[in-house]
Amino acid sequence: MNTIQKSEAIKNGLRKGFQDGSSKMARRKCYGYALSPNGELEINPDEAHVVSWIFEWYLAGDSLGKIAIGLEKQGIPSPTGKPRWSREAIDKLLSNEKYTGRVLLQKTVSTGAVQIKNNGLMDRYLYTEIHKAIISDEMFMAVQKEKLSRSKEPQNHVAMRLAF
Repeated sequence: MNTIQKSEAIKNGLRKGFQDGSSKMARRKCYGYALSPNGELEINPDEAHVVSWIFEWYLAGDSLGKIAIGLEKQGIPSPTGKPRWSREAIDKLLSNEKYTGRVLLQKTVSTGAVQIKNNGLMDRYLYTEIHKAIISDEMFMAVQKEKLSRSKEPQNHVAMRLAF
């Protein structure tokens, strides 16, 4: 089996797991959650509190930079353990549907050496009730709308699906 065949076999295996619900990617840990001994996601109370703050601060009008500075001043390390949070980390956190108790798989697609957003190239898979939510659907949707309104792109050029 050559490298290309092996790569395709791996991708096909991942997609099969997405389709039949057996994918371990759905239970991949992110900031705000920990893995239980049986491999399930459970809320990490300290980190979940920070996630809630970030959503609240953003809705209160704070910029990504201001939120990053506020977290640093409070001595809250980033998800990677660094003392300073990046704007990108906060932006990704605010866009992560996992905080609503859902998981959307295959958000990106690999095209050789580059990963791109999956805007309809391949099926995406939404898992619901996989784990407990940290953020309500209402707060998550309000943040997505706020992000859209703050975007520098003209409104008609920004494609965002606000419903799950």
